[in-house]
Parts: sequence; structure tokens; C-alpha cells
Amino acid sequence: MTAHTDTASAPAPASSGFDNDNRQAATIGDAARDYVNRLRGGDMGLLPAILGLVALLVIFASLNDRFLTTYNMANLVIQASSIIVLAMGIVFVLLLGEIDLSAGVAGGACATITALMLIDYDWTWWMATLAGVAFGAVIGLAIGSLVSFLGIPSFVVTLAFFLGLQAVPLRLIGSGGSLRFNDPVLRGMSIKNVPVTAGWIAAIVIVVAFAALSLWRYRSLSAKGLVHAPIGLVVIKIAVLAAVVLGLTALLSANRAPNPDLFDISGVPWVAPVVIALLLFWTFVLTKTRFGRHLYAVGGNAEAARRAGINVQRVRIMAFVICTSMAALAGLLSASYTGKVSPGSGGGNVLLYAVAAAVIGGTSLFGGRGRAIDAVIGGLVIATISNGLGLLNQAAYINFVVTGGVLLLAASVDAISRRRRSSAGV
Repeated sequence: MTAHTDTASAPAPASSGFDNDNRQAATIGDAARDYVNRLRGGDMGLLPAILGLVALLVIFASLNDRFLTTYNMANLVIQASSIIVLAMGIVFVLLLGEIDLSAGVAGGACATITALMLIDYDWTWWMATLAGVAFGAVIGLAIGSLVSFLGIPSFVVTLAFFLGLQAVPLRLIGSGGSLRFNDPVLRGMSIKNVPVTAGWIAAIVIVVAFAALSLWRYRSLSAKGLVHAPIGLVVIKIAVLAAVVLGLTALLSANRAPNPDLFDISGVPWVAPVVIALLLFWTFVLTKTRFGRHLYAVGGNAEAARRAGINVQRVRIMAFVICTSMAALAGLLSASYTGKVSPGSGGGNVLLYAVAAAVIGGTSLFGGRGRAIDAVIGGLVIATISNGLGLLNQAAYINFVVTGGVLLLAASVDAISRRRRSSAGV
């Protein structure tokens, strides 16, 4: 088989959703018609998740006047952070059509390792953090190797690790015990804010950098005669990003203290730039690196990817390593929020919420389609449901029912979209 044939047989990385930006459209009207055609063909993208998030915001704001206060919005960002980070890791596994049932408890085990390094060995926060993330990477390496080399279904392997990893904090902490998570830096991720001036500078830098990259990309593609979006659409994207980033910065920079005359609580929570940095990094990995292209190819058609010369086993292992490493970071953010690590950390519904966030955001359960931004939008939906119902003093079971219904709706949209794409030959 020739190299040309192998390359042609490999699935195109169109499933990432970013290639649509390169389709030729002379005017904004052409771009709008192209977008409508993609929707009709089943390429829904982030639209269902964004519409769902907007609907939830409107509903809860109309039912409780405290929901859209700056104080509650900051709490919402903090509450969503650990779910979002864990969901980002889950996205990599779901892209392969696999699952990791152990990610939640893996995060709890890694947070336990970090807490012990801080308390018992007096390590610096960054060394203890590296130890926890390294432990997570080792877990992912073990899971990925068992799945890739022995061919054991990921459901079985990760279920075994789900059971086994719960022993780590139980053995190290003891039943009913807990470890304080009060390092000034790590604890400050949830309880401290970026200085207002620094927050504004960062927001402006993000907008300017995005605008510069977008315009440079447009000019480069145009000069080379390659397909590109119309300049009007590029300007609209820049304007929307600027409105969102600068608007949120202005909102969170205001003093949101319950009694502003006595003390000041202002600035973007530190978890926000952490989540943004992870989003930008993993988006770059998925869209601009060879590993990202290989990941989509394996998720789309593993056999065709193998014939095209892609090391399928290595891609699978790396996906699980990334997943559990992100689980470690999510465990640290969760411990930062609660201020402690206990044997139950990472258990309960943590994993289920993360998987739900990824799917609600638009990542396909069938593999091959998904982006890091899916985890952010889906995580905000999950956190909004919990936060809004909490303000309405609803019973806990209502939260489960609503979240389950939203997840079922998202999975249905995914299945219907997949069927439409298949019928359209995409």
C-alpha cells in the first residue's frame, strides 16, 4: 500500500470542529448560510450548550434576584473550576470513544499525596503539586498500558482503578480523618483574587493577542490564496470575545463584599486564569499539534489511523495520562475550595458531573468529536444548575433530576447530530 493510499484512508481531522473556520465565504451572509447548512447537516457545535446555559441564566435570574449578583457569579466560577478541569481531561478519553471511571477518585488520591508532602515533609507548594500530578500521570500510564497492550476494555480497567484508588486516601488519612489544605498559594486559588489592575491588564492582553492572531491568520491565508473566513466575520469574533472578557473582568472587579463599607472583595478569582491557561494550552494541543490530529484520527477510525502509520497504542496511553494528570489538578482545586482532603475526596458524583459536563458541552460519546472548550461550557451548565437550585432552596434530589435530564437531552442531541452527519456523508 502506498503512502498516498494510507494517507487518504485516514479520517480527516474535521471532527475537531475548527476546520470550519477555513471554509471559503466571501461575505458574512455567505458565512451565515454556510453555518446554517452545517447545522442542518448535524454539525451543532457549541450551539445547544450555549443556548442551554443562557436559558438557565435567564430562568434562575428571574426566580432569584441574588443569582446574577457579582458575589454569586464569583462563587459560580469557583464552584465550576474543578468540574471544568476534570472534564477537560475526560474529553481526551472520550475523543477515543473510551471512558475513565477512575478519574474522580484519582484526583482525590493525588490531592492526598500533595497534602501529605505539604504537611509531613514540608515541601514547597510547587514541589508538592508536581508530586500529585506525577502520581496522576503514573495512574494514567498504568491504565493506558492495560487498555492498549492487553486489550482490556477501558470500562473494566478504570472500574478496577476506581475501586483500588479509594484505598489510597483511606490508608494514608484513615477512616473519618482529614488533612488540612491550607497552603497560602494552593488554598488561595479559591479564596483569593487577582489584583484588579493585574486582572484588567491580563484581560486587555488576551483581547489584543486574539485580535492580532486572528487578523494575522486572515492576512496570511488571504495572501496565499487559501480558504478563509470573511474579514467581517473575523471582526465579529474579536468583538464578541472582547465583550465577554472585558465584561466579565468589569463584573468581577467590582467590590462584591456583602458589606462593602467594612471590607473589599474584588478581582477575578485566581482559579479563572488557571482554567483559561489550561483551556488555551489544550486547545493548542488539539488543534495545532501532530498529537492532536492523531487523537482525532484514532477516535474517528482507529484501524484507518493505524494503516496511515499512526501509533494508536501510544495515542491511547497519552490520552489516559493527560486525563489522570488533569484529574490531579482538579483534585487540587477541589481541595483548595473545601480546605481539606478526606477519604471521600473525588468520590460521589464528581466523575459523573465531569462526564456530563463534557457531553453537555458537545463532546461526542462515540469518539472523534470534541474540544477543550466543551468542558468549560458544560462545566458552567452543571455548576449553574447546582448554584441556581441552591439559591432557590430546592431539595437535593431536584438537582439530580434536572442535571440528569440535561445530560440525557445533550446525549440525544449528540446521537441525532451523528445520524444526520452520517446521512449527509460527513
